[in-house]
Amino acid sequence: MSEKGLQELRAKLDKLDNELLDIINKRMDIVHEVGVLKSNSGGSIYRPERERAIIDRLDKLNTGKLNRRAIEALFLEVFAISRNFELPENVAFLGPDGSFTHQAAETRFGAMSSYLAIGSINGVFREVNTKKAKFGVVPIENSSNGIVSDTINCLTKYDLKIIAEVILDIHHTLATTCDKVKDIKKIYSKDIAFEQCRRFLENVGLDEVEHIPVESTTKAVKYALKEEGSAAICSHVGAKMYNLPILFENIEDKDNNRTRFFIVSDFENAKSGNDKTSVLVKLPNRSGALVEFLTDFDKAGINLTKIKSHIVEGDSIFFIDFDGHKEDEHIQKIFTKHQESIKFLGSYVKEADDI
Repeated sequence: MSEKGLQELRAKLDKLDNELLDIINKRMDIVHEVGVLKSNSGGSIYRPERERAIIDRLDKLNTGKLNRRAIEALFLEVFAISRNFELPENVAFLGPDGSFTHQAAETRFGAMSSYLAIGSINGVFREVNTKKAKFGVVPIENSSNGIVSDTINCLTKYDLKIIAEVILDIHHTLATTCDKVKDIKKIYSKDIAFEQCRRFLENVGLDEVEHIPVESTTKAVKYALKEEGSAAICSHVGAKMYNLPILFENIEDKDNNRTRFFIVSDFENAKSGNDKTSVLVKLPNRSGALVEFLTDFDKAGINLTKIKSHIVEGDSIFFIDFDGHKEDEHIQKIFTKHQESIKFLGSYVKEADDI
């Protein structure tokens, strides 16, 4: 391509970028008006069901080169900027900075939000419950390691609502200042990360070097930055955050390792048309109680997507997910009949049937 032809194309791109900037600024003017109305009425700034409806509409209208994933990535960032323009609000997450929970939070709240890294799941719930943060992001389950007990305990303890779920593919990287594998003498990471990357470590000859467990992959990155001949198994975002060079990407043994996160807050969602509901259920201690309860769901035509038993303070409870919204008529009948047994946790846009 000639230099003249390249300059002409760049000029066209510049013109389009100028138009995009103007359009986005016009969108922000309307966002400001929406923010004023919501602040007067007390409405929530973050409405996951509304954002999903916009993405669904744009995906149907799309006739260009963008696929749905690209549209979602682009507009979720626009939405996040818009929310911060309307009303900047704190987002608490299970830290430290650079953790997978941090990554999950950024997929929904963007790079501009005010984030609070909290050292425990209970601490995240506490920050939201005391209004120091508007939203909390916590893990609920991992495809390899199951349900996160601390999150279930907090859902039992606090009267916050699940307003969204985030499904994140978990990828590990090997990051180091060493130029070659043979120069690595020790590796820092969490116990579970070593286990999830065992085959890779064996394949590249790093199974015999010293493996040092630490509390978080972020701390592993900090150690690897300071110590010559050391490396970290960590998240991509953690390595990038601290500028630790990545030697290998996606080193986990399983390619289907996923974690599901909940976003909790102090409000409930309206219907989106594609919802999931989560509840905690404590049934009478008698034979057949669970069968009778589940039979009512079957008779109502409600699709159960998950049921997990859990012990909280010596009592057996069930964490249950099912398709539909709390306000759906057939689901309302279940809530009415079993109101003494059910704690409603939230109805929210369904991202996946299960992980």
